[in-house]
Amino acid sequence: MLRTALFNILLNLTAICTLILTPAAAADRPNIIFILADDLGWTDLGCQGSQYYQTPAIDRLAAQGLRFTQGYTCGPNCQPTRAALMSGQYGPRTGVYTVGGIDRFNWQTRPLKPVENVVALPLQLRTVANVLQDAGYDTAMFGKWHLGQHGDHHPAKRGFAEALVTMGQHWNFKLDPPVDYPPDQYLADFQTDRAVEFIGRRRDRPFFLYLPHFGVHSPHEAKPELIERFKSLKTVGGHNNPIYAAMIASVDESVGRILTALDQQGLAENTLVIFSSDNGGVGGYVREGTKSSGDITDNAPLRSGKGCLYEGGVRVPWIARWPGRIPPGVTETPIISVDLLPTLAELAQAKLPENQPLDGVSQVACLTSGGTQSQSRDLFWHFPGYLGAGPGQWRTLPAGAVRSGNWKLLEFFEDQRLELYDLTKDPSQTNNVAAAFPAETKALHQKLIAWRTQVSARLPEPNPNIQPAEATEPGKAGKKNGQGKSKARTRTQAATDE
Repeated sequence: MLRTALFNILLNLTAICTLILTPAAAADRPNIIFILADDLGWTDLGCQGSQYYQTPAIDRLAAQGLRFTQGYTCGPNCQPTRAALMSGQYGPRTGVYTVGGIDRFNWQTRPLKPVENVVALPLQLRTVANVLQDAGYDTAMFGKWHLGQHGDHHPAKRGFAEALVTMGQHWNFKLDPPVDYPPDQYLADFQTDRAVEFIGRRRDRPFFLYLPHFGVHSPHEAKPELIERFKSLKTVGGHNNPIYAAMIASVDESVGRILTALDQQGLAENTLVIFSSDNGGVGGYVREGTKSSGDITDNAPLRSGKGCLYEGGVRVPWIARWPGRIPPGVTETPIISVDLLPTLAELAQAKLPENQPLDGVSQVACLTSGGTQSQSRDLFWHFPGYLGAGPGQWRTLPAGAVRSGNWKLLEFFEDQRLELYDLTKDPSQTNNVAAAFPAETKALHQKLIAWRTQVSARLPEPNPNIQPAEATEPGKAGKKNGQGKSKARTRTQAATDE
């Protein structure tokens, strides 16, 4: 009797283990690849409307997957978006709003003192890599981390079993930890080599690969043969720089190589590939009257660009492909950086971090329905500081914003100015209708105030010692972009580095 009972127990356990290990069961937990471009604008892809830049691989990804026309970042520049992606939290919770301390831009001529910035993702926060690693995923990242690099802040200590960090140069780049690479190798190619090699070693266990490119961030450097290709093409509007176009082409080549590697390894059908950018493109400032900002692209029809809370600064490409699970198509459902962690956690059947409030929502239902199922919710932004754009000019003044349905409200903290736009009728945000819709303006402003209270958002304080502009040049204060020498033949520099 006992022997029979034990046999039945073992038989049941074997059946359970077999079920767990079957391809069908494994397919319920996809491999995940998240590719992040740096400073890539909303219209900088062929599938997003560019008639000059060439992105055949990303366009193919979009055709095979779900393209979000209203994808957003949580911040108007690099670091806050990366903090939100990794933590699932808005900036007021992480304290990460920009790059470096508040003195990086000379705010002393302005009426407000910015909120002090947190320069690295707080260690008490669990990252999406931690969450997936705990669920049995192999994890790796190769590229721009930008959330604290030293000691326990390094991504190798934040959930990535393999991690190589680099930024600052596209040629002659430095790696942490140091790794040898062929002379004159382009950074995007190096990152992709590492990613492809990782994919080749991960056929038997689910994996999470984070590939945050430094391209197309300044210094604008590209491979000479690609620059020559675009010099021969007709430019269209604000898409007219062959070096920038060549940088986009290198990111596109990387995406193509990743997709090819998945096909060769027989992993494409069970791999979710997501592509996005960390903020809007560096462009659109001239139309705002900021003439020294170094437009390198154009986000039109969206207003402004990187560093601003207008649509051109925070609306970016979002594309997701999972063959057989995500129906191809296009959706107007908004998605934002903080949604990444809860979405991937649900797909990986992973446990969400304890004692860590999440501001995002899982988009699994939206993805698997082809965008037909979505949650109605408001999106928020908070930027309590300044971003300079050269002497006497500013890309961003302290401000907050909320999007609710088709409405977007911006509040500027220096003068309490409110701007209201109907994004359906006016995606370019040219017509401030706050005066024409006072009830809607008041309701959205109250929502914004309530949200700031909920997340304990700090506001900038009055500046008691405003200095004259002649004494303090308002603009960039001492941050050097990159390290070492650059290749002048392939380089152009924008003034809006971060």
